[in-house]
Amino acid sequence: MTGELSPFDTAKYVAACRAAEMVEDGMRVGLGTGSTAAWLVRRLGERVQDEGLRIKGVPTSTRTAQLAREVGIEVISLDQAGWLDMTIDGADEFDPDLNLIKGGGGAHLQEKIVATASDQMVVIADAGKEVETLGAFPLPVEVVPFGWQTTRTLIEEALDAMDVLGTSSALRMNGAAPFVTDEGNHILDLHLKRIGNPRQMALILNQVPGVVENGLFIDICDKVIIGHGDGRVELRDINAGTLELDQLLSGSRENLFSDQTD
Repeated sequence: MTGELSPFDTAKYVAACRAAEMVEDGMRVGLGTGSTAAWLVRRLGERVQDEGLRIKGVPTSTRTAQLAREVGIEVISLDQAGWLDMTIDGADEFDPDLNLIKGGGGAHLQEKIVATASDQMVVIADAGKEVETLGAFPLPVEVVPFGWQTTRTLIEEALDAMDVLGTSSALRMNGAAPFVTDEGNHILDLHLKRIGNPRQMALILNQVPGVVENGLFIDICDKVIIGHGDGRVELRDINAGTLELDQLLSGSRENLFSDQTD
């Protein structure tokens, strides 16, 4: 299977495989949403089938729940789990402090709730998601449908006083209709280009009436596993200050990345 993968998919695959190795028998695991997280769910399903791994998965979206059931993972709700040993998820961007932008797939509300209800959050990503400063990827903000245009105006007014390079926003669409989250809300994508103070941004956005949650994950991620197109992986632990390097697949294919959402 790996021989048929593009370098971009290889990077996601090896990151997911390395993260799957961290899951132990009996764990309650938060299962993220997005293309990279889907590789993780499939790999965990292989371990369930081949090794008899016994885990309980808490999905962060309906599509992740469907995939988990298809590959044989026992799915439970967060209320049933109570607390999780680990959440493994992708990211749209991460900076040197492991602050994240998530929500390109529209599931950041559930993803943030699940991640914060875990002993640790592990992010799996390709090297193209690493940035010095967050903000090139549009920041998703989930808003209630009622009065969303007023909420949008209030957000843009708040952005005028923030350390950003752009203040425009756009309602995320699904064809001709607004995109609807699993909770029945809309998403405003903020085109900020650069977020100088992510912590301040997250706090201010969540004070705007109508905002449900934003896609900034601050002080939530503990480890990031970075996959490369040649099969290499890096594991960075922000708490321990350590870096591990490994080669999961052999090969020397060029490391190419394109825009994908996690």
